[in-house]
Amino acid sequence: MHIGFDISQTGSGKAGCGYYAHAMVQAMIDIAPEHSYSLLPSFGDFYFDPLMPVRNPYSGKNVSYGPRHLTRETARTFWTEKDSEKLLGNPDIIHSNNFWSPTRSTTSRLIYTFYDMGFLVDPSWTTEANRLGCFEGVFRSSVSADWIVAISEASRNHYLRVFPHFSEERIRVIYPCSRFADATIAGKRPKALEGVPAEGFLLNVGTIEPRKNQRRLTEAYALYLALGGSPMPLVLAGGKGWLMEDFQRHLSELGIADHVLMTGYVTDEELIWLYRNCYANLYPSLFEGFGLPVLEGMQFGAPTLTTTSSSVPEVTGDAAILLDPKDIDGWAHAMLRLTTNRGERDALAAAAIQQAARFEWRRSASALLQLYEEALASPKRRTIE
Repeated sequence: MHIGFDISQTGSGKAGCGYYAHAMVQAMIDIAPEHSYSLLPSFGDFYFDPLMPVRNPYSGKNVSYGPRHLTRETARTFWTEKDSEKLLGNPDIIHSNNFWSPTRSTTSRLIYTFYDMGFLVDPSWTTEANRLGCFEGVFRSSVSADWIVAISEASRNHYLRVFPHFSEERIRVIYPCSRFADATIAGKRPKALEGVPAEGFLLNVGTIEPRKNQRRLTEAYALYLALGGSPMPLVLAGGKGWLMEDFQRHLSELGIADHVLMTGYVTDEELIWLYRNCYANLYPSLFEGFGLPVLEGMQFGAPTLTTTSSSVPEVTGDAAILLDPKDIDGWAHAMLRLTTNRGERDALAAAAIQQAARFEWRRSASALLQLYEEALASPKRRTIE
């Protein structure tokens, strides 16, 4: 089988979507080296990384780099050509992973990874340009894709609600997994936490942006302190995203600026240390396609308080405390309960490790390869609808 696989988001600045593509292709190459893999560092024109590696970073006997475009304009020209499939060597599979979707797949089976449509749930969570670009790609997938890979049951159900014309038999859930292969790594303390003892802080991981809900989290933390909670700091580990320019003023108005440590971007080593050493991992996101920070924290034994929203309960099972992400009072009292009950905290840590072990990349990659086989054995979608 000849597989054309989009790796456009797997560069040095990769986030959730990029980690999914990176880990999935590595696992496929490892368990099925007999296939031919054309890895596509430039895929469409919605997402473009000019700093993608010049040389193929993935090793394997049958692994090659596809066309790497140096500008968004040349990428756009290539991917809108009628003979783009031919220029790629007519792969059996073309797999999109960055929201953009081709529309000219005539013989290749087009597989499209669907993450989420948070931009439809609340347009204020993102910018207009990102919202329009993401929706255009998802909409085109509903017309052109032969199969959809959804990263959770919640995402699958949302896709079918928005696009009821798409055949539900052709959308498959294949879960992401942690990008950290070794759960025994100790990690490295971030400089921002010098002097803060292990298990002496509460943690939130994620870009500071409206959808991640840090405003309500910090309001709940302020209430927790007012209720007499232990004054352990709240650590926000993540860069600043969009629409949060006044967040520092928000902390000052709550009177908790001195209790909140904002690390900015952290390395993987630092993130592992934070997960392993936090008293609890707090993740009140309003909407998730999956919720990788929850799974990764659980992998390292982080006791978890998280959201009842969207896909996250699929990740946690019964191994976390689930709360309405808008219930500030409920979050404050849950923090207070956990910080005064060491036994419950330690039980959650043990349950978290056990639950996280259910998610494994080789299992997910095997499921994806099976889907490819099914796609090749089935007619292209446009011939049967």
